[in-house]
Amino acid sequence: MSKRKISASGRLRTMMKCICSGEHLRVDEIIPSSESLATRDYSASGYSSRAGEADSKVDTSNIEEAESSLRESGFLNYEEARALLGRLEYQKGNVEAALHVFEGIDIAAVTSKMKISMSRKSEPPRRLSQSDASPPMSMHAVSLLLEAIFLKAKSLQALGRFEEAAQSCKVILDTVESALPEGLPEHYIADCKLQETLNKAVELLPELWKLSWAPQEIILSYRRALLYHWNLDVETKAKIEKEFAIYLLYSGCDATPPNLRSQTEGSFVPRNNMEEAVLLLLILLRKFVLRNIEWDPSILDHLSFALSVAGELTVLAHQVEELPTGIMERREQCSTLAMCYYGQGENMVALNLLRNLLNHRENHDCVFELLLASKICGESPDCLEEGIGYTRKVLSQFKGKCQQMVSVANCLLGISLSALSREIASDSQRISRESEALEALETAKRMTRGTNPNILFHLSLENAEQRKLNVALYYAKQLMKLEAGSSVKGWILLARILSAQKRYVDAVNIINAALDETGKWDQGELLRTKAKLQIAQGQLKNAIETYTYLLAVLQVQSKSFGVQKKRLKSKVNNNRTLEMETWHDLADVYTSLSQWRDAEVCLLKSKAISPHSASRWHSTGLLYKAKGLHKEALKSFEKALDVDPNHVPSLISTAIVLRDINEQSLPVVRSFLTDALRLDRTNPSAWYNLGLLYKDGTGGLALEAAECFEAAALLQESAPVEPFR
Repeated sequence: MSKRKISASGRLRTMMKCICSGEHLRVDEIIPSSESLATRDYSASGYSSRAGEADSKVDTSNIEEAESSLRESGFLNYEEARALLGRLEYQKGNVEAALHVFEGIDIAAVTSKMKISMSRKSEPPRRLSQSDASPPMSMHAVSLLLEAIFLKAKSLQALGRFEEAAQSCKVILDTVESALPEGLPEHYIADCKLQETLNKAVELLPELWKLSWAPQEIILSYRRALLYHWNLDVETKAKIEKEFAIYLLYSGCDATPPNLRSQTEGSFVPRNNMEEAVLLLLILLRKFVLRNIEWDPSILDHLSFALSVAGELTVLAHQVEELPTGIMERREQCSTLAMCYYGQGENMVALNLLRNLLNHRENHDCVFELLLASKICGESPDCLEEGIGYTRKVLSQFKGKCQQMVSVANCLLGISLSALSREIASDSQRISRESEALEALETAKRMTRGTNPNILFHLSLENAEQRKLNVALYYAKQLMKLEAGSSVKGWILLARILSAQKRYVDAVNIINAALDETGKWDQGELLRTKAKLQIAQGQLKNAIETYTYLLAVLQVQSKSFGVQKKRLKSKVNNNRTLEMETWHDLADVYTSLSQWRDAEVCLLKSKAISPHSASRWHSTGLLYKAKGLHKEALKSFEKALDVDPNHVPSLISTAIVLRDINEQSLPVVRSFLTDALRLDRTNPSAWYNLGLLYKDGTGGLALEAAECFEAAALLQESAPVEPFR
């Protein structure tokens, strides 16, 4: 056996010299080929300038491959010889020479033979008979030629011919899939080199299509890698799953739903990029939990992004909660869960998580958590003081240090102080808080040099609410310039400020410009503001047309999103609220035009959306009042206050009706009006009706009445068509 091995090795070395020099091989076992050996044209074309080195630097693995082929078939044919020589040149870095050699292989001819050989190997032994012809190729030859096709793809890639490289790589997968439609059976490949080549080809193909800018081919190649049974190891498959999920999330290409060959009844089939990416990432997370793969923190990062965009923050929270202990630090886990619950509108759950974290003595430098807790507190009237305490703690820690962090803290402080000022009854304390709020926001603006749009928005909003309209207009314009008109709320704030200055034409022009710059699905609030501006100018018919168009847009939007993809829960709720309020606005317009039937139809449409709505009961009360049915109107206003005791329009309307039908109830009327002013001190209607009450009363209240009328006149002069907030 030893002598035979030495003899075979000697023949191989002689043969390799012959391949490089282009001479014929004359040994006892002559290679049967009409063109002699593989590379006669290769040496003739001048690519074998380093042929002399090949004799001394022949790779041992190449000789072992050739020995295997010789032992199995007794000869090394034309294509196999080219495959060996091409590999040699590729290993030496001669990419162009290697490609020239590989191009001499008749791919169509060898793939048909490889398919037959691979297919026969997969058949059970009992199905073969003595009469069956032997396979045209040994598995070693199949392995050698598949590797040659793979190296050809790598050579084309190195030369920048990416599409050709992808097509070459695709030949490998097509060949194997055609030969074995049901996938590679367990322990089918005894040759580790063949499995290694398949693994590399499966991984390489999507990357080549990426370089070729072929989005659909990329998606198909990834799905092919995951759906066909390639006998990939767990780590390789996990890597492909992760790369595919990343491509689906960030490529910007819409993938068509996968067409599965077979699937069990009731199984989940993703309908779009987001669902497919989430499915892949959840599979990866499951593999980690089962300890099949090592932990990769980026999996959770991508899953967080995907579920956040899909509006499934509750699902993300559950995934974080189910992670094994020790994967995430307690602080990171608490803050992640708090953000999830906050995003889903469960503010108190999020705040309690942060409180537990911040009250722990071992947790220091929790700046992000303090700011998040402050933001949540700023949205709850009962927690405003607590939120102010959190921001002041951040400011004390970062005094003179991180300007960015201090600017964020000052912005949140200004927002919280502004919200607190609206809850204070005392005029002196309210004015003090408003002044502190402006100071904090201006400090944040100076620190960011006016480059933070959120700070500019709140600075403009706060000045507008304090009726400093010129300053508010300046900051609103700065905001528009900074954002280049990309924010709907910036357009609306600018229009409201202009309407407060009674510049209705300019405000309408701003809204029209915003409509031109905004997508149809984001035009709802803009159209409603436009209708309010038209009403303020007495253009009621135009307002009705605008409201009708808005309702049509919302209807189409709800249907189209229903079949396309799931939206954020908050977006759905906002659209339903907008639709309901639009019906109420339209009912009020019809009421003012004495079109009772049309107003009633609008209110029935609103009732179908939400039967328990304070604004619907208020519009119903206005309709009854316009008809002269004061008692029915009063009942409707009372029902509105049952739904929302702080509904300011209903408080004012209740006071008006009570004053009209019962002069003996003046103290009750005054209580409703003072409650309305406690909730909204800038409401001119409340001040005006309180003035009327004092004027009609006894006891020398003429001075109080005059002060109320003066306040109402001043506020009416600067009242926007709809509240700034």
